[in-house]
Amino acid sequence: MDTLLPVASGSAAGPLTADELRELYSLMVAVRHLDTSAIAWQRQGIIPGYAPELGQEAAQVGSGYAVDTTRDFVFPTYREMGVARTMGVDMVAYMSTHKATWHGGLYNPMESRLAPIQAVVAGSVLHAVGWAHGQTLDKKDGVALTYFGDGASSQGDVHEAMNFAAVMKAPVVFFVQNNGWAISVPTERQVAGGSVAARAAGYGMPALKIDGDDVVAVLEATRRAFAHARSGNGPVLIEAMTYRRGPHSTSDDPGRYRSLDEERDGAGTDPLERLRQRLLADGIADEALFAEALAAAKAEEEQIRTGIQALGSRPGTEMFDLVFQETTPALQAQAANWREESEHV
Repeated sequence: MDTLLPVASGSAAGPLTADELRELYSLMVAVRHLDTSAIAWQRQGIIPGYAPELGQEAAQVGSGYAVDTTRDFVFPTYREMGVARTMGVDMVAYMSTHKATWHGGLYNPMESRLAPIQAVVAGSVLHAVGWAHGQTLDKKDGVALTYFGDGASSQGDVHEAMNFAAVMKAPVVFFVQNNGWAISVPTERQVAGGSVAARAAGYGMPALKIDGDDVVAVLEATRRAFAHARSGNGPVLIEAMTYRRGPHSTSDDPGRYRSLDEERDGAGTDPLERLRQRLLADGIADEALFAEALAAAKAEEEQIRTGIQALGSRPGTEMFDLVFQETTPALQAQAANWREESEHV
């Protein structure tokens, strides 16, 4: 872990217990299996599209595990399925966005503490800062955790969010998953200086650059950042160095911009296998536990797939109820026609 600026010490949790390490492994297995299954669902026509996260399980599970859902709030992009699963979000409701049944997910953001899925690149960071500033104004101790990638870090919204958060000392943790690729462009070709974390110094903000494939390192860094922000010290930037082992989305062909050899060389050690070897070396898990975790993941995936297939389409008339504050006479007539037609279907 590289600390580019000091992070204040706080009441971060102590060392992980054996039970917590085993839970982290089970979560990563569940996320890995659901992620690879979602790609298969897209190929089978069950969902029209999906943004894979193969190789980023440690970054997502580790950071999501640090969230206190009684007071904190998470602002995701379209690639935080692992965070949602770790936080206990209903995964059928989450995947409804990828089913194109409902934009942003059918889950309740207020109950789950996970904001709606954000498809606008870097859009979630502004929402996070606004919510965090509200915590300051209300004299509450919640912390906002917001995600974005190395590609999104070049968006102007990120500058605005970081500058405002730093000036106002908003309790925000900016979590960058640097997976090496901004869709088809490698990090070195779109991040000046090669490090997103290094930019934090320009805002007077502490930053942690961590091994994003080590779930324990990710969890410890995120807890440390939460303690810093919760203590009134302002925002923290975490850059988790990981690797996107698959395509940017199910409509992407990574073979057009990188070879299989480049992918294998850049990916490094599989984060799931890395934790598995640690558990074996520490004597706190065995093959039986690994088999049990995989069996549970397969059973869960079957339930989620069945739930997704059962999702019906949303009525088209909802656009008149939810999109427009004041509808024109023409739109009112159109809505009435749609409702009449739907009653006769």
